Amino acid sequence: MTPRRARALGQAELVALLVILVIAGQRWIRAEITSEAVQTWCTMFVAVVVQSTPFLVGGVLLSTVISRLVSERIIRRIVPRSPVLAVPVAGLAGICLPGCECAAVPVTDSLLRRGVGPGAAVTFLLAAPAINPTVIVSTAVAFRADQTMVVARVGASLATAVLVGWWCVLRGDRLRLERRVRAHDHHQSFLQAAHHDFLHAAGFLVFGAMAAAAVNTFVPREIMDSVAGHAVLGVLALATFAFVAALCSESDAFVAASLTSFSDTAKLAFLVVGPAMDVKLATMEAGQFGMAFARQFVPVVLVVALLCAVATGWLLL
Repeated sequence: MTPRRARALGQAELVALLVILVIAGQRWIRAEITSEAVQTWCTMFVAVVVQSTPFLVGGVLLSTVISRLVSERIIRRIVPRSPVLAVPVAGLAGICLPGCECAAVPVTDSLLRRGVGPGAAVTFLLAAPAINPTVIVSTAVAFRADQTMVVARVGASLATAVLVGWWCVLRGDRLRLERRVRAHDHHQSFLQAAHHDFLHAAGFLVFGAMAAAAVNTFVPREIMDSVAGHAVLGVLALATFAFVAALCSESDAFVAASLTSFSDTAKLAFLVVGPAMDVKLATMEAGQFGMAFARQFVPVVLVVALLCAVATGWLLL
């Protein structure tokens, strides 16, 4: 008789355990919870989650629609057979997803399940949050005094997506991208499939939001202000800020426009790096595609996005 495996704790059980621990220890942690820093952290955490959740829901629903209605044969007829040619096509297709980066992760996972190659799928993942119409319009409004920033953002973001996509093609099997397979995919209803995908992605969204809120709360803002006047440090500072702040790509242009003490190239780095990779996305991608993939993918995206932003800023701004 085969021994039964112990069931691993899921996200719901972990949340319930955390709530029980907080209730049990409220006598000792009450003073810490009511401190100003923790209050600020809570506000930022809720803001990131509330801002991202609608787009995650939209991405999950679109992902489920793709899985249900779009066959592998249709996908293969749309996407070029050559992996090298499929990458720029997928990059341009990113304009069709009106949402932020949280929506792109589940849609990319669905594309992988429908037979799209990793290079093209990853290109779509990086391009969709940065070149869709909503982001273009919000950037144009935020930088209405200088519309060159819109062209620079779209160009640098698309270049980042295509270059990283081609890198994925070159890596091949060494990319170690895990393709999550549902146990009963064909027997689930539409809502069951969407619910399953949402719970899976939402847990990593929450952990990413916690990290982003912690950095925004506990890292002194004076550190960033002190480097604004330095060309190289200013670019690196805003790129780092974009990674840890985890802002929605549809609203980050207004934050960038408000950073008047930084150079235009530094602002462009903020606008290109953020939608391509932040702490929230890194945790979601590690959960969706595997930690081995994330260890390779995250640093490459950050470096390529930064270089593309600097090169584009030097040429256009």
